[in-house]
Amino acid sequence: MRRSGIQVLTWGSASVWMMTAVAACAHPSSAAKDASQSASQDSSTYTFQLQKSDLPWSGSPSPYNAEVKLDDGRRVAMYYRRGQGLVEQHYSPRAKAWTKAKVIHHTKADACQGIELRANGGTVAAIANFGPYCYDGEPPAESIAAVGTGGLTKWDVNVTKDFDGWERASVSDDGSEVVFRRDVTLRWSRADGFGDQ
Repeated sequence: MRRSGIQVLTWGSASVWMMTAVAACAHPSSAAKDASQSASQDSSTYTFQLQKSDLPWSGSPSPYNAEVKLDDGRRVAMYYRRGQGLVEQHYSPRAKAWTKAKVIHHTKADACQGIELRANGGTVAAIANFGPYCYDGEPPAESIAAVGTGGLTKWDVNVTKDFDGWERASVSDDGSEVVFRRDVTLRWSRADGFGDQ
């Protein structure tokens, strides 16, 4: 009786020890996995300086340049370039440098209005507008709604033709959804992108 009681205690102690060891081992590996996934999302090369719009503007700041900061310290900048369209660069606080300038919407039309950027939960939303007669007061011919996530190397871009332009963008707290509004609503989700709009 005494011997079987000792065996039960020994087996019980061993079980508790095994469960503790497994739990302790699982925690660091899952944290490492999360860190490696975050690191693997960002394949950008950060060796450049930030550029600016080449469109003339009297006064400061120019509405043709926009910048937003993400929760992890990264920054996203967008600006208009003549003959190119909407250009994006993003910044790494670790590298202390920017990515190479990348055109995310190519157009030769004139820039309309300013650029609006919003960020939340690792997701960045952008509003921009272009049109051939914008400088004469005509409404935009191309209204851009753009969304970038993760490493920000790919952007989902929606172009609405002959529209007055989106007034605002709202990004959900977890970054899984973006809503663009004016008199109508355009939705983007992490699962479906812009969907069948």
